[in-house]
Amino acid sequence: LDIAMAPAEKAAAMQARVATSDVDDPLTEQWYLATAQDMYALTYRGNTDPAATKAKILATATERHAAPLYRALCEATEQMPDASAVKGMEEVVAAKLKTLEEERANALENEGESELRSVLYQRARLHMHILDKPAALAAFDETYAKTVPIGQKLDVVFCKLRIGLYDLDHVLLKENIAKAKELLDQGGDWERRNRLKVYEAMYLVSVRQFEQAATLLLDSVATFTATEVCSYERFILYVVIAAQLALDRPTMKSKVVDAPEILAVIGNMPHIESFLNSLYNCEYHKFMQALVLVMEDISADRYMARHARQYFLECRLVAYKQFLESYSSVRLDSMAATFGLSADFLDKELSMYIASGRLRCKIDKVAGVIVTKRLNVKNTKYQATIKEGDLLLNRIQKLSRVINVERARAHGWGGFLRERPCVEPGSRAADRRLGQRGFAEALEPIGGGSTTPDGEHAHAPYRRELRAAHNGEDASSAAAALSVLLSLGRSAAHLIINI
Repeated sequence: LDIAMAPAEKAAAMQARVATSDVDDPLTEQWYLATAQDMYALTYRGNTDPAATKAKILATATERHAAPLYRALCEATEQMPDASAVKGMEEVVAAKLKTLEEERANALENEGESELRSVLYQRARLHMHILDKPAALAAFDETYAKTVPIGQKLDVVFCKLRIGLYDLDHVLLKENIAKAKELLDQGGDWERRNRLKVYEAMYLVSVRQFEQAATLLLDSVATFTATEVCSYERFILYVVIAAQLALDRPTMKSKVVDAPEILAVIGNMPHIESFLNSLYNCEYHKFMQALVLVMEDISADRYMARHARQYFLECRLVAYKQFLESYSSVRLDSMAATFGLSADFLDKELSMYIASGRLRCKIDKVAGVIVTKRLNVKNTKYQATIKEGDLLLNRIQKLSRVINVERARAHGWGGFLRERPCVEPGSRAADRRLGQRGFAEALEPIGGGSTTPDGEHAHAPYRRELRAAHNGEDASSAAAALSVLLSLGRSAAHLIINI
């Protein structure tokens, strides 16, 4: 048929074919992931109109001739599929596949790689649109192998990412996000780069990585174009929900509360607006009321539903921390009234967070008072330095054993032992020395290096600082002294041998 066409008509048809297959219009792709949400809503207990949801899915399956979607709908509603309806859908798809196979054979024989790639891409998208996941992934892999331009390769990867988002296939998502990043490093455009941030953010939301997701979502607020994933209003909902756990108050104010792009949309979602502003304005009673409504949105969302309980606990913890930071002590009944909770419920909830180490406070049940514990920053830094130093020495000891064995093999065991007047690392004597004096004193015998004009060893001042820090005289200099001492230019082997 193509051979019989006039050259001008043939060129126009080929151009139209390439345009309709290679240009991925986000507005025409919204139905795909919206159908995934409808399938989740069909079995969601809070769905007030499951009949309408079922009718919508059935209309999509009929329009797209998607027999796999129709079978999944019948399975979810525990109904027998109509065999004639399934047969009709499969016959339509088979006719389309036959036409594409003829075009593929003609492209192999008479046309170039670009035309062949276009036909393969159309076939892959057909399998994708009828929800035939295995066939779609195999067809997209074949298309990717025939694709040369980076932009078209990214289009294939984005299609596979949408397939992964449809049924939340985390393995497929992780693999193709990494592949898309590699392609973008080779020279992708900014529009696809911004779209990838949205895809990756949705993956992170689905695995409860709200902090990383919030960073990507906020980067995409001003440049959002991935409407094939969700609408802009839904996108702002994800931004607010992720940012509420991930951001501190100053960042929340500048990037979310006062962001013009968010202000332009959030007015259409009153409970989300109250959820955002009430916490920042310390209106805790309103915040707890808005949180209940937000939890309904989270429970009805297929990305976040499995994390609803955890998010509920974390959100309340954020509010409790913000409230208690302003007081050294506060009455339990006063805090309960502020949050609109009973004193007994608040007592049990705070006890749960305190026992798990999430809140630094204690409850005086007799006096009915909550007393907050202030964090000693210097002491915390000192303890962290001591702990990290001990871990460092343990790793050095393990490495020294390997080096000692290699030296013994190279020089002979007898000569090696005569060269070693110092205590053998890992021996009982060395372990006793480290156990009795700690890592700061254990660094005392470190030798090697140069001396000062006064004859003092170059490392002596830093060792004195470590000893002073160990004795509690100057906790703030411990980390700096340890860092300088371990980076004075000596090789790792020299350091290990002389411990």
